[in-house]
Amino acid sequence: MSDILPLDVIGRRVEVNGEYATVRFCGAVPPVAGLWLGVEWDNPERGKHDGSHEGTMYFKCRHPTGGSFVRPSKVNFGDDFLTALKKRYVLEDGPDDDENSCSLKVGSKQVQTIGFEHITKKQSQLRALQDISLWNCAVSHAGEQGRIAEACPNIRVVNLSKNLLSTWDEVVLIAEQLKDLEALDLSENKLQFPSDSPTLTRTFSTLKTLVLNKTGITWTEVLHCAPSWPVLEELYLKSNNISISERPVNVLQKMRLLDLSSNPSIDESQLSLIADLPRLEHLVLSDIGLSSIHFPDAEIGCKTSMFPALKYLIVNDNQISEWSFINELDKLQSLQALSCTRNPLSKADKAEEIIIAKIAQLRTLNRCQILPEERRGAELDYRKAFGNEWRKAGGHPDPDKNRPNAAFLSAHPRYQLLCCSTSRIWCT
Repeated sequence: MSDILPLDVIGRRVEVNGEYATVRFCGAVPPVAGLWLGVEWDNPERGKHDGSHEGTMYFKCRHPTGGSFVRPSKVNFGDDFLTALKKRYVLEDGPDDDENSCSLKVGSKQVQTIGFEHITKKQSQLRALQDISLWNCAVSHAGEQGRIAEACPNIRVVNLSKNLLSTWDEVVLIAEQLKDLEALDLSENKLQFPSDSPTLTRTFSTLKTLVLNKTGITWTEVLHCAPSWPVLEELYLKSNNISISERPVNVLQKMRLLDLSSNPSIDESQLSLIADLPRLEHLVLSDIGLSSIHFPDAEIGCKTSMFPALKYLIVNDNQISEWSFINELDKLQSLQALSCTRNPLSKADKAEEIIIAKIAQLRTLNRCQILPEERRGAELDYRKAFGNEWRKAGGHPDPDKNRPNAAFLSAHPRYQLLCCSTSRIWCT
């Protein structure tokens, strides 16, 4: 806390008594004397007004109670990267035990934050550090140019989530000093991103994992920044209210994992815009309100050219209630694992068995391996359960008389094939 204000105070991220906010105003607020900062709280319930006082609007808030005026002495503007790193790993006073030990993730990578005693034993100097977590350490800026590179040049994995970083440019100033950076977590930093493509540099030339959950980034901003991430393989964009507005052209072509969960503005039609990503294996679409999916290039019983490499699909916590959704998934040529828990369809009788029967190549369902005998049983039960419906629709064991109507074939695309494979009476 200090009465000395940064020159670029407007737009800065700050912390006040454990609450996070963005500075929207700096100046006098008559009739009370002295300097005030007008802040917009991340939690609007923390505020008192919309940025106005006694009829004068000093700044604007998105929420009518999102704003407050606070004295500069009450505000924490944060530390530079290296100061925070030394506090966490080297110079911080505290017990020499494991009380401060915790485990954090940067994408799919595990980062162990350990106590002073273990740091002094295993990483006695900053230069030895490779995987670090500065979660919730009030990091706000890079600091003096070149000091990070000089002090800790071997860092590869960085968790900078829940800090006070304000702009993508400040992130670049940190990252350009970490020449071997492979994974970076910036979640819960309310960042201002470039409105157009930044100048191409080698800053992120080794970056493979980037976590941008709850940063406020838009899809357009993702594509503007993406040329700077030439080898990126994992991108996490959870809870940003993203809408997919355009195709990634000549960017994100090496991406294997994309997490778009908790972005309710995404709908089925937008998914086609990312369907051509050639290496996308793992797609997370949980909690986006998804109820249907369709691959129009493939007819019943055929494979789609969309999402050619997709092996793992997660659609938990959505509004999936129709079996047509599962029928469409059988069109994916590479799909091996599906997780679709907490959907209305999950409550259907023998839902998992039916899903197994409907998707031929599925090997894992809801994180459980599908054993060969389990698949055989599911397919046999499925054939028995809908046998009468098949016959009423025109199905018949005699191939010459077997003519189920289009409605049945649409509802049960694999049924005839299952009859062939389980009874071998006839084949189509």
